[in-house]
Order: sequence, then structure tokens, then C-alpha cells
Amino acid sequence: VLFLDESELAGVPDFLRAAMAEAAASREKPGKFAVTLSRSIVIPFLTSSSRRDLREKAFHAFARRGENGGATDNGENVKKTLALRAEKARLLGYHTYAALKLDDTMAKTSSAVLGLLEPVWEKARGKAAADRKELQKLAEAEGQNEAIAPWDWRYYAEKLRAEKYDFDEAELKPYLQLDRVIDACFDVAGRLFGLAFEEKRGIAAWHPDVRVFEVADAGGAHRATFLADYFARPSKRSGAWMSSLESGYKLGGGTRPLIYNVMNFAKPAKGEQALLSLDEARTLFHEFGHALHGMLTDVTWPSVSGTSVARDFVELPSQLYEHWLTVPEILQKHARHARTGEPMPKALVEKMLAARNFDAGFLTVEYTASALVDMAYHSRADAPEEPLRFEAETLRKMGMPDAIVMRHRTPHFLHVFSGDGYSAGYYSYMWSEVLDADAFAAFEETGNPFDPALAEKLRKHIYAAGGSADPETLYTAFRGRMPSPEAMMEQRGLV
Repeated sequence: VLFLDESELAGVPDFLRAAMAEAAASREKPGKFAVTLSRSIVIPFLTSSSRRDLREKAFHAFARRGENGGATDNGENVKKTLALRAEKARLLGYHTYAALKLDDTMAKTSSAVLGLLEPVWEKARGKAAADRKELQKLAEAEGQNEAIAPWDWRYYAEKLRAEKYDFDEAELKPYLQLDRVIDACFDVAGRLFGLAFEEKRGIAAWHPDVRVFEVADAGGAHRATFLADYFARPSKRSGAWMSSLESGYKLGGGTRPLIYNVMNFAKPAKGEQALLSLDEARTLFHEFGHALHGMLTDVTWPSVSGTSVARDFVELPSQLYEHWLTVPEILQKHARHARTGEPMPKALVEKMLAARNFDAGFLTVEYTASALVDMAYHSRADAPEEPLRFEAETLRKMGMPDAIVMRHRTPHFLHVFSGDGYSAGYYSYMWSEVLDADAFAAFEETGNPFDPALAEKLRKHIYAAGGSADPETLYTAFRGRMPSPEAMMEQRGLV
């Protein structure tokens, strides 16, 4: 944690100052401002602070999590994990761990995964190179003649965004109040699937911040219970996720789902409202899409309930749900100014939508690099002796831009090393993105983002079916065919 004084906050907007003050106070540093390693604080700080020296300090702390020696260094953990996975693959008759993990996925083989990732990587790298030249010109015009470094990219990208689109991400935050974004999530679920949510106060959970909702189906019957833990705190691990305390299934009289979402949004000062960035609002919709996958499950067997599906299919319900955040009627109803209650101005909506593919090169490079390194680790017959050296060498061979780092570097790559879930599977976000771009296009083709007949197909074959059938069978039952990657690359602004 980096504790700053008021004099060191040049460029930092009010909403972030308030969050940093609250974070410092929760760490017994009243009067200070904390740059924590929570994305909800460090990313806005890297985007807004005009103090290059402080951006560099914050960036290095963020990028080097888990590799600083001592009890929190994950070097040996990574090495042992990779060795044990390679051994497990051999014992089960597979040449590599990737071959083992991919055997029951949609992709099936590492060559199929690379067939998706490598063309996207080349397009993204080219786009990022062109964008870097623009950022360098902007920096030089401000008297910053050093080469754009990783701690500069977000800062100058935000300036370039404002210049190109007359759009500042901070303009959106007053219109993305947490409670209203939650209401928007619930509203979409009601329009698509007939669900209704009622908050139940006074029910104890694992922390006072946790909120509890009863979920009813279209007929008013109890469907599920949903718990939500939205705010960061010192004792909480980073990230955002969905899981279940009880899955839903019909066997033996059945059970109803007990599903939860966890986020790490910056907690506002007492009496203030929590305001989200557009990326944070998308994250909330994303994790709620996973929650719906758990809540809508309609299967007999516990082993195929909810999100118990192929790893490269599990992100479809979550990534698809993100699309409804920016549906015009949802924005009109729920994106209202935190103080005035006025809807987001049409001009701001248009600027936001026009700018949505801005910095696509950077975003795609940081994600795809992580996915390719994950596959490189697990496509070996043996484990590398020095994983961090292997990471660096793999990135060098790929031609990783030196002004961008992996979205999740090896020592803190929770998706891959905190369990088996996304090991040899981080690519699945992009694999699912191919599906979600095509799936939302189906609604666009009807001219109605809430088309009832299509929504029922979506519920039946995607959200309710769990792992009861092969993913290709389920997707084809919904869409009538399998997709191609073109819609995804167009959606990302790479073509």
C-alpha cells in the first residue's frame, strides 16, 4: 500500500480521493490517501495521476505482486504446481497437462486454442504499436520525452480518448451508481427470464456488507437465494467472482440454488454513494451473468448443475450478459446522475459507445499475452525450472510490446495457479467471446434486445441446461449454427 499526502494527488479526481481516503482510514492512517492494489483504486490512479514518479511506484507494486521475497512470494508455489501438473498428466496417460485439461472442452486441443489466439495476437500487437506512436506524440507535446512506459500508457491513453472523442471516463461515474447498476442487472433478468429480486434485510452473512436477495420466478415461486459482497476490505482477496453455497438440481427431491457474487469495489466514505467506472459496471454484469447461470439451472444431476460446464463454455452466460448494460433503454432507465437523478445525456451515451473500442490493442494484448503464457506453461512435457525466466522468454519470442504487461503475471495469476479452474484454460474468455458476440447478434437481428422467443431459447439451452449436453449441441440449439471469430474481432475493434 502506498500512503500519500494531499499534496501528492495532482490529477486525481474527487471520487478517487474519497475512495483512497476511506482505504487509508480502514488501515488506521486517517488523513492519508492509500493507493491499494485493488484494481478499483490502482487502475484509476494510474489513469489520472499526473505524478509520473508515483505512477511508476504504484505500477511496480501492482505488477510485481507475489514476487518480492518472503512469505508472500509465490515463486516456489508456481514451480511446484507446474511440476505436479506435469506429473499428473503423465500418470493419466497424457503428454502434457494442456492435453489433459483440453480433452473435454469445446476446443479439444492446444492447436485449436492457438488457432484462435495467434491471429488475434498479431492483429492486437499491430494495433497497439500504432496506438503507442500516438501516445508518444501526446507525451512529447507535454514535455515528456522518455519512451512510453507501462506506467504511462493508461495516463496518456485517457488523454488521447478525451482528445479523440471529447470523452472522459470520469464523466460516466456519476451515472453509474452501484445501487442503480444492481437494479439494472435485476431489470434485465426480469425482462429476459421473468425473475424478480427482493432484498431481505437483517439476515446475517459472513460480513455486514453482504446483501441477501430472494429470487422468484415468473410465477412468483421461490427460485433461488442470491448474496452479494461488493466492497473491498483489507481481509479480502482481490478480484471478482461467482460461486455457490448450494447448487440447484432435481435429484432426490431437489434443492434450490444459493448463489453469491463477490466484487472489490472501492467503498465510499460514510454517507456517500459508490460510483463505478464503466469497466466495473461491466464486471458487475459479468459476474451476475455467472450468477444467473447458477440460479436458472434446471437439471437432474448435481454434477452438471449451473456452471458445471466446459471451461471454454462457462464464460458465455457471463460475457453475453455484459451486452445488456449498454442497451439504450437500460441506460435511459438506470444510468441516472447520483445527485440530480437526471438520465445520462444522449450526447454522453453516444460518446461512450463511440469510444468503447478505444485502446483495443492494449486491452487485447494484455489479455492474450496472459492466455498464451498460460498455454506455454502447460503445453510442455515438463515444468520449467525457473517459471519467471520462462515467462520472460515466452513473451520475448511472442514480441510482447515493452510498454504493456500481461493482465495477470505469473506470481499473482490466480485464475491459473490458485486452483485448476482456468489452468490451460485462460483462453476460454476469448473462446466464449466468439460465442457471446454471435449470440447477442441474434438479438440484434430481431430488432429487440429482449425478444421473448429468443430469450426463452437462451434460458432453456444456455442458462438452464448446465452441463447436461455437449456445449456445441446446446449452442446450436439456441443459435441454429456455430459461430466464427469475425464477429468477436469486429466487436473488439480489431478489423
